[in-house]
Amino acid sequence: MSQQGYVAAPPYSQAQPGMGGYQGGFGSGPTQPLYGHYGGPPQAFTAPPAGMMKSPVSSPAGMPPPQVGSSYNPNVQQNGAHPQRYPAPPAVSPAYGQPPHAPYNSMASTAPPAAQQLTNQMSAMNMGSYAPGPMQSPPPPTGSVAQQPFQAPPPPAMGHPQMLPGQQSLHSSQQMPPQMGPPQSPQMSMGGMGSPFPGPPPSGPGGFQQPGPGPIGPPGYPQQAGQFGGHMAGPQQGMQGAFPGTPGALAGPPQKKLDPDSIPSITQIIQDDQANQGGQVFSTNIRGQVPPLVTTDFTAQDQGNASPRFMRCTTYSLPSTADLAKQCQVPLACIIKPFATLPKNETPLYVVDHGETGPIRCNRCKAYMCPYMQFIDGGRRYQCSFCNCVNEVPAFFFQHLDHMGRRVDFYERPELSLGSYEFTATIDYCKNNKRPNPPAYIFMIDVSYNNVKSGLVKLICDELKTLLEKLPREEGEESSAIKVGFVTYNKVLHFYNVKSALAQPQMMVVSDTEDVFVPLLDGFLVNFQESRAVICSLLDQIPDMFADTNESETVFAPVIQAGVEAFKAAECSGKIFLFHSSMPTAEAPGKLKNRDDKKLVNTEKEKNLFQPQKGVYEQLSKDCVAQGCCVDLFLFPSQYLDLATMGDVPSHTGGSVYKYNNFQVETDGEHFLRDLRKDVQKSIGFDAIMRVRTSTGFRATDFFGAIHMNNTTDVEMAAVDCDKALTVEFKHDDTLSEETGALVQCAFLYTTISGQRRLRIHNLSLNCSSQLSELYKGCETDSLINFFAKSAYRAILSQPLKNVREILVNQTAHMLACYRKNCATPSAASQLILPSTMKVFPVYMNSLMKTAPLVSSTELSTDDRAHLRQSVMAMGVEDTQLLLYPRLIPLHNVDVGGDALPASVRCSEESLADSGMFLLENGHSVFLWLGQASPPDIIQSIFNLPSLAHLQANMFSLPELDNPLSKKVRSIINGLLEKRPNSMKLVIVRQKDKPELLFRQFLVEDKSLLGGASYQDFLCHVHREIRQLLT
Repeated sequence: MSQQGYVAAPPYSQAQPGMGGYQGGFGSGPTQPLYGHYGGPPQAFTAPPAGMMKSPVSSPAGMPPPQVGSSYNPNVQQNGAHPQRYPAPPAVSPAYGQPPHAPYNSMASTAPPAAQQLTNQMSAMNMGSYAPGPMQSPPPPTGSVAQQPFQAPPPPAMGHPQMLPGQQSLHSSQQMPPQMGPPQSPQMSMGGMGSPFPGPPPSGPGGFQQPGPGPIGPPGYPQQAGQFGGHMAGPQQGMQGAFPGTPGALAGPPQKKLDPDSIPSITQIIQDDQANQGGQVFSTNIRGQVPPLVTTDFTAQDQGNASPRFMRCTTYSLPSTADLAKQCQVPLACIIKPFATLPKNETPLYVVDHGETGPIRCNRCKAYMCPYMQFIDGGRRYQCSFCNCVNEVPAFFFQHLDHMGRRVDFYERPELSLGSYEFTATIDYCKNNKRPNPPAYIFMIDVSYNNVKSGLVKLICDELKTLLEKLPREEGEESSAIKVGFVTYNKVLHFYNVKSALAQPQMMVVSDTEDVFVPLLDGFLVNFQESRAVICSLLDQIPDMFADTNESETVFAPVIQAGVEAFKAAECSGKIFLFHSSMPTAEAPGKLKNRDDKKLVNTEKEKNLFQPQKGVYEQLSKDCVAQGCCVDLFLFPSQYLDLATMGDVPSHTGGSVYKYNNFQVETDGEHFLRDLRKDVQKSIGFDAIMRVRTSTGFRATDFFGAIHMNNTTDVEMAAVDCDKALTVEFKHDDTLSEETGALVQCAFLYTTISGQRRLRIHNLSLNCSSQLSELYKGCETDSLINFFAKSAYRAILSQPLKNVREILVNQTAHMLACYRKNCATPSAASQLILPSTMKVFPVYMNSLMKTAPLVSSTELSTDDRAHLRQSVMAMGVEDTQLLLYPRLIPLHNVDVGGDALPASVRCSEESLADSGMFLLENGHSVFLWLGQASPPDIIQSIFNLPSLAHLQANMFSLPELDNPLSKKVRSIINGLLEKRPNSMKLVIVRQKDKPELLFRQFLVEDKSLLGGASYQDFLCHVHREIRQLLT
């Protein structure tokens, strides 16, 4: 065979589109990039050859047409950045994957059955070991083959002809350039993911997919011709090449089926990180160091940068230029959890009081005093590290410098030595220059027919009698300063006067819901300790008062409006706890109608299902935020209630939505009460405003969370609790200095539960580098997936789901292809190479694409999808990590004497055993799965039943039995319920029973029942996308 490539053999005498090492058939590639990106068109790769180009617009697989107003849009002019950068796609394009001229009819043939294709494909994947050794170890010299699994030339993968000794690769265009820059972190390599996905036989001439409607792929993915828009025909019968017509003789013998254990495993990575960093102290004194994983149990020691509990970044080494950022397409973002709970062994934040002058700030950029400020001139002046402005040091703050140029009182002042601390705010930081009053909690109970009959109203009233004793209070205070008030409602509102001087509570009815007002000022919001007798009397009476009600219609918006008015009258901020069960259909502002149209699913208009109804609710959110009124919504629906709209106010005011479908006191009562207790007792700040400042060269451009924004810089939150996080995206303005790095300061002004105005400051310093390898080395997968989840969930409000899924896959492929091209040691194109910090990124991404909001399935409830979408927007990194990769814990061989939890196993059906007992939890649901061959002694110990067959179908809790296994299993479950922000309802599932279908949706490495690829399939698909980008 000659050295120049395929020269004379008949099928190759014409130039073949899409072949490596070929110039002839390409022509000039189209100029349009493959896909839009958050910040602009990708620059790293030249446009792909014509034969491989996805056809724009005309084909379902093409590039999503530009949409206005979404965070995914390449052309959005956000904060004045990014003008339109490239022309619109042409209206007509050559057929998908066809050369401009002669079709290769001679090559059309049918593909083997899907199962066979998958086996062919998997068999060619030779997986090498990945990420040997610690992060720092440099790879072997470029010449060696340490990254490839075999010393000999690798066995031929699909579409990779057998090499003769000493011969160059024929796919020269797929070879990587020699490695540039300093040594990189080790990568993981996999062999030969060459062939396309199993799917219908290729259509159209030449075995290439035709554009046009085509069969619809599974809903978890972009709908394309063929399952993923297979870019080339599948292997032909009797032939294993990945290109149509490759003679079978060129492909090697089929290898054994891929071993799933050889592809990267999240559980393994979590266990390794726990083994390396678990139980250790993580000191934050080094700029840009990557913290332990969120799943690792470590102690953070603040030494000048905020603890990772407060701030985590997608990468701790920012690219120094906008071009580099655009080239790699790794989003630059920070996830901030301002009120994160600290473990008992970590120091709470210090409060600094600078007296009447207030906190010291830079005169120009208004950044607060922090460890990054440089003192000069013998300590009389300081240079701001954010804007370089030189400021005078106030006389009271002056201190001499030591021989190192550091202030003598460095360690005595938290604002000079710590990453996180608080300042007491002066009156200038208060609304209307008046000190705030302590906040209040208002409990608003829907007393319509359903809630009274189900026993819910009585359950709430009984619980509040004890729960109000536990309102949050300041450290060292005997009782809480928070005041409480009570409202019941159906079509009208009932306010209660519970003044301590009264013998009995008094009720006042407001029936004008058009213009709602608070009928009493004195006696509505009271101190619980002072009015305890009257409040308890009221809570005893409410269930009886409405026992005979027939009213089933309710109002909703006027109830929240009444709460806002009450806070206004009392001149305080606070929180509304609203217990509601049905769609508000009574004649009043905010009346809703059923718009749950399943015909919209899988169409361009599916986004309408997630969009809240505008008007009344939009204005209500603004009123709430302006008054510092947060809304927490507890919903008990038995049918659709338009959660997209009803949950809109909570999701803009820092609130939460809890949902209990078909609520029954016996089975769901405890689950709901656990949520209510957690919610009332959470540590929380009110009436908050946040500003993120950065050093020169980059700035915060986009914010995701349960927030409201009136302008582009101030993030407003009516309240923020210990579980709420917001995600901030950064963009370059200019080149960043590798020497000084990049600084982020998050300043958070809020009112404490005792009514004090405070500033909470979190500072973080990051590295900057002109080497892409450094950027990838500093990446954090868990933070990346938090960013992608939030940006995708925002994008589905304005774009078709298909486009959003396509962008997710494309950006995954682009990030990994850029690594492969610029950082990895050259190796065969058939190997998938992943950065060691992003080895498991594809697992999370695939799981994200299988979550309810991104799956177009009529079987999913619209309200459930909207609920998950809203919940995720306010989640921190640990919550999204668990949601997207649930923990699957084997309990059948648990050590009943030990303290340690059994190690989690991979989230796949292959991990389950017929004789096993497994616990699965993702922060929202928890299942106890029992194999059909579970030993009778285990069943006896846990359930006190002779065998699995005796188990009742509707058990939601475990009986309290006095034996070691029962105690251990219950303590593990209770420990998880305690740890998570939300309560979870235990569902007990027997193998092969109907409820097992729900359980299986959480096995995220497997193919989804509702559409969505398995992890292995997705990995192959991404690998194909990467190879296409690189050719």
